[in-house]
Amino acid sequence: FLRDWIVNNYSDKIKNESKKYNEKIETIKFVVKPTGGRIVPGTTRTIKSNDNHWKNTLDIRSNQSSSYPNEFGAPLDPRFTFDNFVVGKPNELAFAASERVAEANKVTFNPLFLYGGVGLGKTHLMHAIGWKVKQQQPDRKVIYLSAEKFMYQFVRALRYKDTSAFKEQFRSIDVLMIDDVQFISGKDNTQEEFFHTFNALIEQNKQIVISADKSPSDLDGVQERLKSRLGCGLVADIHPTTYELRLGILIEKAQKRGVEIPPKVLEFLSHRIVSNVREMEGALNRLVAHATLVGTSITVETAQVVLQDLLKSSNRKITIEEIQKKVAEHFNIRITDMHSPRRSRSVARPRQIAMYLAKSITSRSLPEIGRKFGGRDHTTVMHAVKKIEELKLQDINFNEDIELLKRLIDS
Repeated sequence: FLRDWIVNNYSDKIKNESKKYNEKIETIKFVVKPTGGRIVPGTTRTIKSNDNHWKNTLDIRSNQSSSYPNEFGAPLDPRFTFDNFVVGKPNELAFAASERVAEANKVTFNPLFLYGGVGLGKTHLMHAIGWKVKQQQPDRKVIYLSAEKFMYQFVRALRYKDTSAFKEQFRSIDVLMIDDVQFISGKDNTQEEFFHTFNALIEQNKQIVISADKSPSDLDGVQERLKSRLGCGLVADIHPTTYELRLGILIEKAQKRGVEIPPKVLEFLSHRIVSNVREMEGALNRLVAHATLVGTSITVETAQVVLQDLLKSSNRKITIEEIQKKVAEHFNIRITDMHSPRRSRSVARPRQIAMYLAKSITSRSLPEIGRKFGGRDHTTVMHAVKKIEELKLQDINFNEDIELLKRLIDS
């Protein structure tokens, strides 16, 4: 199996690399040495060459009797390093802990458990750890893979009755990083093997980094003893991004691409796309591609048209009730004042601001917004929106207050 796997996956690549040194090489023969020591011939073709640097046949011999391949991790992504990770309040603990793990001469947090929603930077940090470790200590064996691939490798080892090789491979690692560990929920056999692999590495003082969408204690379908193990090191939560962090990420992404995007457009995207960094980066890519291919300038109006589907999806995540609650808290009034007929300035102005934000942030129509504010007419909402827009232009402090409220609602 090992010979066939190498032939199918690497024979052409090895041959091409070899021909750089000797153009007369036509084929390569692979042989595998089984446990008994007898050489089992592989695919053989004769190569004629007078170059003493190469034998007529290039034999690649493996001392492994295993059917389990050596390369069992995923390659590290060169895009994901510490240098291009944008740090903010939501991820500063996870970032600092990841740097410490990568730079420490001794194991400090074991395991380091990173958790948070999709697209918040967990995978980025794991790859960054891998790159930093390899940069400082090239000889260390660093493996990154998903929990799904771990399970696949384990199932394949069972299938080929070669679990001993599986254990040897994983337990000889210096730094093991497993992404999306929630994938093994409900898979008892995989959890059993993962638990033993985990223990073996911990006992050898080898570093483990795990990521998931939830904290260890909240992982459904995971054995209690494994939950306990996962949570025995440092657990670092990556919170949803704030407005400031999203803006910083967009600025960094735009600079990296060498694209000049107006600040108002970046601010608009930071306000409106709040779900995760991947979606935000995808929006930026789409906007830049549209401007490049169609030849249009990048403006807020262009973004509203090109990203219409993303903006609608983002809008549905924030409700008018949430806006009313944030505004009421900010101005220290009761939530019921949003629906009441009271017209005093201390109540009417916050109510108008809430209407303006509902119109700006959500996709609700004016009549729908009016109904949420005590059954008011759509013309009342129109008047509120116009009034707030005028005040924003007239008073810089008022404008900053509105921007602060937007950020509070986004977060």
